[in-house]
Amino acid sequence: MRTESESQRMLATLKRHLKTAGWTASTIAQRLQIGEATAKRWLAGKALTIDRLTALADLCDLSLAELVRETERPSAGLARELTLAQERELMADEFMALMFFTILSGYPPEETAADFDLPLSLVEGALVRLERLALIDRLSGGRVRAIVDRAVIWRKAPMRQLFETRMKAQFMAIDFAAPETAYASEVVKLSPQGAASLAELIEEYRRTVQALAKNDRETSHLPASWYTTLAVMRPLDLSGLDRLRG
Repeated sequence: MRTESESQRMLATLKRHLKTAGWTASTIAQRLQIGEATAKRWLAGKALTIDRLTALADLCDLSLAELVRETERPSAGLARELTLAQERELMADEFMALMFFTILSGYPPEETAADFDLPLSLVEGALVRLERLALIDRLSGGRVRAIVDRAVIWRKAPMRQLFETRMKAQFMAIDFAAPETAYASEVVKLSPQGAASLAELIEEYRRTVQALAKNDRETSHLPASWYTTLAVMRPLDLSGLDRLRG
């Protein structure tokens, strides 16, 4: 017996695989020789028996046992932080790091390869190295799963150095006067306790963005583009006050 929430998580996992594989209610109906309205009801979790769930999973070359394991794998069993050796190896190879971040975000390697026009041989080489680093699992049907928590904590120097050299320039080049630029900025006075709370809010913002991206991927049928976002806090630089006083 499974609780309703467990069944909903399993269905969400299955729908993610179906969407990744390109299945729609229409194509599912054609393959399984059922009405499209019936396919939509199944995808909504209505009248979804074990046999029907198995039939849908088969479309993704996914066994029911694999679906259960993927759904039930507790987030507590995933690494929340990389070892220094893992982070150093990962950040030493920018392409491998790119593949890891996209897998961590739930995107299959073949989709990343298509989006960035990457040769599959290069992608396969990165996957082999990521598996050796114990950062991903290779599953049946060519599927890949990160074995690191999406909310991984980056506290070590290699990640910060890579961000400094590769990502910082993109944010520094933003035209904040451009109407399409979305940003928010505040100047506040905080105690050390308040600053710590603000840091936690920034981490919560990251988790909110991750949840938004996951929901958008599972529900939107519109073309998608890649975005990067940054939330940061720092002590206010008051050196400019000397000029104002003058």
